[in-house]
Amino acid sequence: MTNLSTTAKITWCPGCPNSQILVAFRQTIEGMVNSGSLKIENLVACAGIGCHGKISDYLNVNTFTALHGRVVPVMTGIKCGNPNLTVIGFSGDGDSYDEGLEHVIHAARRNSDIKLFIHDNQLFALTTGQASAASPKGFKGKTTPGGSIEEPFDAIPVLLQAGATFVARSYAGDIAGTRRVMEAAVKHKGFSFTEIIQPCITFFDTRDYFKERVFWREGGPASNISDAIKLAGKEGEKVPLGVFYSTEKPTFEEQTNQ
Repeated sequence: MTNLSTTAKITWCPGCPNSQILVAFRQTIEGMVNSGSLKIENLVACAGIGCHGKISDYLNVNTFTALHGRVVPVMTGIKCGNPNLTVIGFSGDGDSYDEGLEHVIHAARRNSDIKLFIHDNQLFALTTGQASAASPKGFKGKTTPGGSIEEPFDAIPVLLQAGATFVARSYAGDIAGTRRVMEAAVKHKGFSFTEIIQPCITFFDTRDYFKERVFWREGGPASNISDAIKLAGKEGEKVPLGVFYSTEKPTFEEQTNQ
């Protein structure tokens, strides 16, 4: 049996939903390895800078920690260097929506065969609570004491329009549901983008808010981008979870190697 645990002490805040993402990912990979659908020696897990980035310390696999906002180009380089590898990345909303958005968009445009999981807590948590691109309007943090005046960035429609061939959303508090989405994302051939709602219990505790509002939508993913955008959109105050879009087309690496 595969065991992805390490001896490193977990230093996330007690009760942080990052731990639930870690559990879901370990279970996903352990299940895939034990079933024979993934070879552990062919897996590389990358992380960016932020609270999410500690996840690389807690995974007994090949890992790489990138500079702030630069996890996606690192993943792309690894995949180009060895197309046989399964390259998975973890990033935060601050790491990828503020610092590295251009890399995410162009990886989607190229359809690079990498799997990106965004830990979305709607702020910069590691630096103690500054507003990020995902913070809701009115958010009061260290940099916006009077409340943010900006509208939050909605990544999913942008990534769909950019060319991502797999787009999904999950909620960290639902480990079983997150595991299902993760497995589908890892198995997908092409650029897969999954936004995981991950409340920050210290600086912006939205657990109660999302517990009442998230729901798993029924049915499979949409076959076109317009419908996928509708599936991912909020229904009043309800926030849909699931796989919104999945399609296949030639990957960046396949075309590069030709």
